[in-house]
Amino acid sequence: MLTPLDDSLWHQLPTTFDHVGTSDPRFFDRLWFAASDPRGGSTLQFTMGVYQNMNVVDGGVVVVVDGKQHNLRVSRQLRPTYETTCGPLRIEIAEPLKHVRLHIAHDDFQGELDWRATLPPQEERQHYRRSAGRVIEDYSRYDQVGICSGWLELAGTRLKLDEWWACRDHSWGVRERVGIAEPRTGETPPPTGGLFSFLFYSTDLFGGHIQVARGTDRTRYLSAAILDRATGATRWIGDSAEIEADFVDDTRPRRMKTAVFDVTATNGEKTRIQVEAAGPSLAMPGLGYGGYHDGLGLGVWRGIQHLEAEIWDVSHHAEVRYPDGVVGRPVHRIQPVRVIQHTSDGTSKGFGSLTFIAEGPLDELAIRTSAAR
Repeated sequence: MLTPLDDSLWHQLPTTFDHVGTSDPRFFDRLWFAASDPRGGSTLQFTMGVYQNMNVVDGGVVVVVDGKQHNLRVSRQLRPTYETTCGPLRIEIAEPLKHVRLHIAHDDFQGELDWRATLPPQEERQHYRRSAGRVIEDYSRYDQVGICSGWLELAGTRLKLDEWWACRDHSWGVRERVGIAEPRTGETPPPTGGLFSFLFYSTDLFGGHIQVARGTDRTRYLSAAILDRATGATRWIGDSAEIEADFVDDTRPRRMKTAVFDVTATNGEKTRIQVEAAGPSLAMPGLGYGGYHDGLGLGVWRGIQHLEAEIWDVSHHAEVRYPDGVVGRPVHRIQPVRVIQHTSDGTSKGFGSLTFIAEGPLDELAIRTSAAR
């Protein structure tokens, strides 16, 4: 099928743009944005993804204000509409890699947001993983730090964004637990946990990302790059990272309170980045990550058009109170953080966004705690 994308000179396969180079139903292409008021209390996320082999577009927007998380999740059939729209959500690329407009037009949830880059995008190390001879991950992602301005209106209450600290990423390829349930391909040992830590940040002097994944099965992944704020040039590429964390309590899943990242660069230089939770963390199932009312998560066919929304109480540091009164403790949350960075150039302060999931024995995940020092 021809689409407007085919009236360009950027084809990379001998077929039309409504095909991708694999028949894997988990192939995805997703934009994700986050912004937080550095004065504390309010944070938001906006996402939209396309799943060519599932014939699906889905998306969501979540805003936390005054301890309440306002969720809006949508999904639609992809073909024949190759546009970055999904229900009341629309993404407009005003200037590639520099300026993106985010539009929300729902009766009880409206907004116009301008996301603008303050640093160049950074490519992560390629994500590639196999299990029992089968590729379960093969995808690319770039990360970027910026600012976000505009307005939101939630159930008649207007919220103004005045250059909130912001970040975003864009990922595409094959990723597990997207679109379909993972097929059973043999006997596998039950999972015993893992670490996934993903920090976006910027200070007066630097900015960048640190992503660490560790499994209790000894799998390891690191992608870390730090940019100079004045020039936008890459200052360090991470070679190793040590992590120390303190948690709000001993209940699982754990919620971080503070964390320290000691990163050594490929040239031997070292930096220490300290982070501290700033305001409520955002519960990612509200955005569709492991969420939706059917519990099936992202990339699933839900009909020609689908929309669901609700408000959760996220004022507790770890628990979420749902509209029916049930209290849960979601594993996947993203925490706005205050940041202090120590380098050979001195100390600088700033803000960031941290995903920190640590399930399993901390010693097997190579995570220190202050009590263990």
